[in-house]
Amino acid sequence: MRTTGKTLKRGAIAVSAMLFLSVAATNGFAAASPTSGETVSAGAVEGLETLVADYKTRSASRYTGNSWAPFAKALDTATDVAADSSATEPEVAAAKTALMTTAGDLVAADEGTFQTITNNRFWNDTSGNPIYSQGGGVFKFGDTYYWYGVHYLGAESYRADPTRKYDNQVSFVSIPVYSSKDLVNWKFENRVATRSTRINNGATMAQTGWVGRLGVSYNENTGKYVLATQAYVGGGHGVLFLQGDSPTDTFDYAYFQTQVVNSPTTGTGDQTVFTDDNGKDYLIFSNREGRSRAFVSKFRESDSLRIEPGVEIGRNSSGREGNAMFKLDGKYYHAASDLHGWNTSVNYVMESTTSNVQGSYTGEYILPGTEMDYSHVTQTGFFVTVKGTKQNTVIYAGDRWADFAWNGIGYNQWVPITKTGTRPQFHSVSQWQFNATTGEWRVGPQNNYILNPNFQADRIIVSQVQGWTNFRESGPSSIVTNVNGGANGSRFGLQIGAGQSYAGGVRQRITVPAGTYRLSLFAKTSGSLSAAQVTVTDAGGSSRTLNVPASGGWTRRELADIPLSAGTATVTIRAASGNGYLVVDDLELVKTSGDSPNPPTGQRYEAETAPAVCQGTIDSNHAGFSGTGFCNGTGATGAYAQFTVNASAAGAATLGVRFANGGSSARTANLIVNGSTVATVSFESTGAWATWSTKNLTASLNAGSNTIQLSPTVADGLPNIDYLNVGAA
Repeated sequence: MRTTGKTLKRGAIAVSAMLFLSVAATNGFAAASPTSGETVSAGAVEGLETLVADYKTRSASRYTGNSWAPFAKALDTATDVAADSSATEPEVAAAKTALMTTAGDLVAADEGTFQTITNNRFWNDTSGNPIYSQGGGVFKFGDTYYWYGVHYLGAESYRADPTRKYDNQVSFVSIPVYSSKDLVNWKFENRVATRSTRINNGATMAQTGWVGRLGVSYNENTGKYVLATQAYVGGGHGVLFLQGDSPTDTFDYAYFQTQVVNSPTTGTGDQTVFTDDNGKDYLIFSNREGRSRAFVSKFRESDSLRIEPGVEIGRNSSGREGNAMFKLDGKYYHAASDLHGWNTSVNYVMESTTSNVQGSYTGEYILPGTEMDYSHVTQTGFFVTVKGTKQNTVIYAGDRWADFAWNGIGYNQWVPITKTGTRPQFHSVSQWQFNATTGEWRVGPQNNYILNPNFQADRIIVSQVQGWTNFRESGPSSIVTNVNGGANGSRFGLQIGAGQSYAGGVRQRITVPAGTYRLSLFAKTSGSLSAAQVTVTDAGGSSRTLNVPASGGWTRRELADIPLSAGTATVTIRAASGNGYLVVDDLELVKTSGDSPNPPTGQRYEAETAPAVCQGTIDSNHAGFSGTGFCNGTGATGAYAQFTVNASAAGAATLGVRFANGGSSARTANLIVNGSTVATVSFESTGAWATWSTKNLTASLNAGSNTIQLSPTVADGLPNIDYLNVGAA
């Protein structure tokens, strides 16, 4: 939404999801809203007070002066409005909008830090509890990202035992919201809606037949945060609107719309919320029955409680789902998946040909990088666009969960998208590192370069496994299949074999940086095999082979110290026999050392882990720390935290100290390396004890063991110390 004379900037974040809804505007049910000029409601004041209290924890030292000045002014104004008993609804909304706008424009004084995103696992929040957030999206309000999604009963079942399917477990539990500054560490904030949330006709969310594929927008005119979700209520499909007074408020019922004009069916197929650079909000969706048409519909600007007539931007007779949108380098991209029920597939993209989000689009093309492993074994979920100080990066948030699925570990799989040539490129990485300040990303040190390594992408039994190319040397034409029952309780493994003489297998070509690698896999055999092997060949033709010995049960096999030159490497799985089978699963090709296009990640030393010394206590009462705790030093001069680190060679090293200072003033400490004071360091206030920052220093280290000590020079002692990162300067 656009305010008069000012646009709320929210980081151009788009969100996508999958819905089974219907909508008929004439049958909508509305909740009363205050008229312009009315005295503000208690909820609206509380919402502004919540934001003011949050933003008062920001510290001027962490931002550039030019960006801090307008924010500080907006914060003062918002504080006054929140305390004014005669303030009106429009005045509260204007104060809230100005505060979030200036907060969103804050520019960090440093270059941020890289945080690690690891896929193919279940994610936890900063308190260690499971993140249950499906079919939702991430939205930036002010300087904070908020992640909304649906908690389904089946998500709990699958996490507890991911070795089977759970049919018909889409019962709605709640809509949780999490917050983050770095898009990696997520703090649970609230359940904005639960089964007891009242909706239209006296019903509650517990009585809905379906809730899903949701997004949240902020309306500058009303100062409300509006959540739009698919819902099936009382026999009718529609878009259900809930609204709150802060991003983490408990949301209330506002409206139920059962028809979007121009859509041939009631409800929506899959939908997401997309917010453009100018702050205007759009619903991206397909028609519910058939899902052959892609629409972009504007939210009503006055209150965001209606979806305006849809503009059709594309059509495919086969149907598409997972409809979502992102914007990159001035172009809009509509992405969607095959229509076959939460299944994995390539991403089909339509690209805008004008600067109008509701204008014309190209025909579909496959998003490069999604082909070999069906979008990292996911369906389109939503997109997050990060406008960094150095580059813009789009995060693809893939959805792997379904109540009937048994399709690999984890629900949410996030990977970066960048522009390669004229088209966006999907980077299928299992681990990567992201800097939310600069927008930069790099491949993680534990990334698995093999694609579809668990043979899960197809979800059905096939003789041509996605991402792998069959080859036959002798014997029957078909000797490859993905069989039921993989290693470690997974659903599939790769089988090579036949009941007669044969030789052959599969191969995959991948791009790798130069370095030394480790190959590992699980394997088992039956019958008598004359050959059972996995070979890695680099771009220069050099090969290393792991021979797989006979084993009747799943056994892990490994080959280390594989040198690979940069370029295209080929992984070949081959078997030969007169009447035998080789079955493999869980392949990994991980880089262990060598040249890399990425900066070194360094070695991390946790403050709570020996031989580190903390003169104080190891605590865990403030969220956001790494490991199992942090050093809460004694409040005294000289009460130090000390780390023992190893350097492979003498020379300069970068020291990254992660700390939190919830006090109002900076705390200084001497940096003492091997007994000599080399610098005095100022640890500025981070605004809150749960807000962490990293101070980067440089010091010379000896080859071998070194002691690095932080010794406070003030009576307050050190800030809380989380860890020390040591890397090459």
